[in-house]
Formats: sequence, C-alpha cells, structure tokens
Amino acid sequence: MNTVLHLLLDRIETPLGRLSLVGDLQGNLRFTSWADDEAHLLSLLEHQFGKDQFRVGPGQNLGGLSDAIARYFAGDLSAINALPVQTSGTPFQQQVWRALREIPCGTTISYAVLAARIGRPSAVRAVGLANGSNPVGVVVPCHRVIGSDGSLTGYGGGIERKRWLLRHEHALENDLGF
Repeated sequence: MNTVLHLLLDRIETPLGRLSLVGDLQGNLRFTSWADDEAHLLSLLEHQFGKDQFRVGPGQNLGGLSDAIARYFAGDLSAINALPVQTSGTPFQQQVWRALREIPCGTTISYAVLAARIGRPSAVRAVGLANGSNPVGVVVPCHRVIGSDGSLTGYGGGIERKRWLLRHEHALENDLGF
C-alpha cells in the first residue's frame, strides 16, 4: 500500500509573475512553477509525483519557504541557499540537481562544465535534460547554466525570466559581458 504524500500549495507574487510553491508537511520545498493555471499545475504535479500519489491543500509560508523566496526576489540573494529541498528523480537527476545548488550566485557555467563537475564529461546532453527536468526552479538554480558559447539557452520559465534572474544575481555582467 502506497502512502499518499500530503503537500501544501502557496503562491507568491514576484517581479516575474506569480510563483507557485509546493512543500511537504516537514517543510521541504518539493516543487515550484510559474504556471498560473491550476489544472496545468496539477498536471505537472502528477507528472512529478504520480497520479493519486499526492494530495494538495492550501498552505501559507510553508515553514518559512515563501518568506525566504520573497526575500530572494527583494534582493537578499542568499535567502534561498539553505532552503530544504526534497525532489523525486533518478539518481543521475539528483546528482545534477545537487551540483546546481553548488553554483555560486552571481556566476554561470556551461552544460559541459556541469557535466565535468559531476564526473560525467561526455554526458552533456543528459545533463541538459536533467537540468530541464528540475522541479524546483530558482531555488535549485538551473537558470545559472548557459550554453558553451555564452548563450542563454532553455529555461522552463522562459528566456526572459532566465535573463531577469541572472541580472538580479549580477551574473550577466560577470560572465556574459552585458
């Protein structure tokens, strides 16, 4: 018999639009999404956790998660560094997502560098796919990964949001010369 995961949903307004935050009862951030559409959000959660494997109820501040993310958007860039995150994914995805959290704020790296950092230099495409599957955008900073040529490639929230996040973190001036 499977245990149903109980999740709480909060939404915060950011300079980039409404960000949905899903946390568990232990205060771990499980999922973030820019989706405003409730049906689309539930579809994403089903994909992440499995149909009928979770229940979502309303939550406020989710153990301080919402306040920390709001502080990040207000300029306290380190506010999200230690947030507890619990994600579902393959061992390879988990390895990539852990490595993403080690990219310092204000810097960017390429997919190739990220692949080398996890000891899988030939797995650049797989690293890109794992990066794109990150369920906890912003906090697990997949936006800090760019193309080898310095281009801003793929971001689930859209390239304009990625550009904003990198400017917010002062990474564009440091790494891309903008």
